[in-house]
Amino acid sequence: MAGNSADILAGTVAGVAVILTAGSVLVPLLRRLRQPPVIAEILAGILLGPSLLGLLPGDLPDVLFPAQTRSGLAAIAQVGILLFMFLIGWEIDLRQVSARKKAVLSISLAAIAVPFVTGAALAAWIHAGHDTVGGHHVGKLPFVLFVGTAMAITAFPVLARIILEHRLQHTRVGIVALASAAVGDALAWCMLAAVSVVAVSTGSGQVITVVGGTALYALVLFVVVRPLLRRLIDGMTKNDVASPRLLPILAAGVFLSAYVTHRIGLDAIFGAFTFGLIMPRDSLKRLRSSVCVPFEHITTLLMPIFFITTGLSVDVTQLGGAGLLELVAIVLVACFGKMSGAIAAARMTGMTWRESSVVGVLMNTRGLTELIILNAGVSMGVLDNRMFTMMVLMALVTTALAGPLVPRQSYARGDTELPLSQAAVPQTK
Repeated sequence: MAGNSADILAGTVAGVAVILTAGSVLVPLLRRLRQPPVIAEILAGILLGPSLLGLLPGDLPDVLFPAQTRSGLAAIAQVGILLFMFLIGWEIDLRQVSARKKAVLSISLAAIAVPFVTGAALAAWIHAGHDTVGGHHVGKLPFVLFVGTAMAITAFPVLARIILEHRLQHTRVGIVALASAAVGDALAWCMLAAVSVVAVSTGSGQVITVVGGTALYALVLFVVVRPLLRRLIDGMTKNDVASPRLLPILAAGVFLSAYVTHRIGLDAIFGAFTFGLIMPRDSLKRLRSSVCVPFEHITTLLMPIFFITTGLSVDVTQLGGAGLLELVAIVLVACFGKMSGAIAAARMTGMTWRESSVVGVLMNTRGLTELIILNAGVSMGVLDNRMFTMMVLMALVTTALAGPLVPRQSYARGDTELPLSQAAVPQTK
């Protein structure tokens, strides 16, 4: 048994090496096509999985990444995901809404409502072909709600990186798009939490238990834990330099919060995200070098494992003709819903057609946030393998479109009361 454990550990370590190498090779190649690292790393996983490498003799994906190894890789990746969600919760600053309240609220709400409705309608149409997962029936309501929510997502960190790389951070387009994505992300996570309650609950009694537990835990976090965090940070920070002991304490808080939400019945990501939300906003700049940067380095190292293991679960060969038709429909509906909602709202708030189109393309990026949500859907038993594959490919396509479609040129510089420095956004993917 000890030998078995040692073999599994060695295989997991070797799997990490393969993943990091594959990602490192593809990232610079895809950058030449103006694609963010997340695209390269998902593609690496797809190439290493059954969609390509699996077509060769010898079942190479299983040789490289046997089942026991994949579970170890998933555990390692989970650490990166939880720390990433903590950073996203901490980085989201809804005070950005105040300067351009009308535009930001209009675009964020339209960019959620329209794709949610169109995605839910599509999900209702294709539910019959995806109503069984692992031998268990998937109800139409949770399936429709989950797919609609997944369609409504915008990847805030990926969008922030694209805005910086295209030098739009001081333009009206960049400021409004980033603020709209921040608001949309916060709303989308609330929607996903509600959908999770519906998906995991087997009856009204369990719904009450999950909702009650969630409300009680949120109350404890905001009323009790948040003031304690402020006192802890103030006591362990001197001249804007935090004690080295603060980093493991905050990491422990993230993981404990994730565990509690898991025990309540929600995905662990909600606990990590909420722990980030309750962090004192005025501590962000003070703790950037001593807390944020180390966490960002950890996630930069670990997130490729998540991306590539996600890609390993994508099997294009299993789609068939009907699946390809559904895939095309999913991509078209995803693009139409996001872009039409954002463009229409941007035009109504006074933006030009050119600016509105760029906002629409930016809001259409899904990237990492989408993948986290899709993996949550698999763990909740809402998505089967074929639906998961199609949704991952949709996230890949919608994110990849931003690079070539967003021009690298300056817009007429508008108000700059909301400047965004590179240090003001998460640097992970």
